[in-house]
Amino acid sequence: MRAIEFHEYGGPEVLRLVEATTPRPGPGQVAIDVAWAGVNFADVKARAEGYRIDRLPYRPGLEVSGHVKAVGEGVEGLAVGQEVAALVGGGAYAEVVLADAEAVHPLPRGLDLRTAATLPTVLPTAHALIHEVGRLRAGESVLVHGAAGGIGTAVGQLARAAGAGAVYGVASTEAKAAYALKYGYDEVFRPDTFAEDVRRATGGRGVDLVLDPVGGDTLRRGLESLAVFGRLVSFGNAGGDAPWQVGQPELYGQGHSVSGFSVLSLAQTAPAAARALTERALRAVSEGTVTLPVTAEFPLADAAEAHRLLGGRGSTGKLLLRVKD
Repeated sequence: MRAIEFHEYGGPEVLRLVEATTPRPGPGQVAIDVAWAGVNFADVKARAEGYRIDRLPYRPGLEVSGHVKAVGEGVEGLAVGQEVAALVGGGAYAEVVLADAEAVHPLPRGLDLRTAATLPTVLPTAHALIHEVGRLRAGESVLVHGAAGGIGTAVGQLARAAGAGAVYGVASTEAKAAYALKYGYDEVFRPDTFAEDVRRATGGRGVDLVLDPVGGDTLRRGLESLAVFGRLVSFGNAGGDAPWQVGQPELYGQGHSVSGFSVLSLAQTAPAAARALTERALRAVSEGTVTLPVTAEFPLADAAEAHRLLGGRGSTGKLLLRVKD
């Protein structure tokens, strides 16, 4: 089978197309004939700096859609040929991928394979940020960094559906801001002025919920943008800064709280909870609450081009690799 690997860290050019042995599922595993694979910023960080990698060579990719090729011992409820989407710990850039059965989801009626490949990381993350972790209540306001990305696109819609009083975004360009405004956002600010813009837009009150995938100084300024009793959820460190810590002096004064979320970590430490979260999130798609637009797709052999686009921070929405023509 064909797969994409890298044997050293570096730019998109280190990605290489290789011939590999087709894997067979062990107990509790499912082999999937991959139709589409999602491209995420975590893949770019893995290639560039070894994010979440134990050893090389490494095959990137965290989410796929396709058909069940084979099931391992003890797997129930999944059958050969069934259309599924799956979250995997890595290796999604390949024609056949192994996944833990707990992380494999039959597609709801009406959901096509191309759309399904956008969901396993983005939609559970977005759902958790608004509901399970962010706990947004009707009438509250929310500020979302990366509003034009895949997660930001879903979060804007989910926040609006949850009855948010105001949905503010942060995006780096006018084009990205215009894109985000189509998906639930009332206003979209720039990264260098968002804290001041929040105070202006809210009459000095601040927002009830900040969702931050950037980290570093952006996280600190997000905390300063909170209203009394506001919450901040960190779900990444895309900025690459050293982890910023917050303690009692920053939180006590106005009753602020800080929490974190990673769907990959949840899948490893609490797979049943991750599965239930994903099922709730998938219902939001099947019910029409959320749409996730694919803004660019590439054949598997052109994975490096997908990484150049995503790593250049010029993309919006979701990027996919077309594995089976």
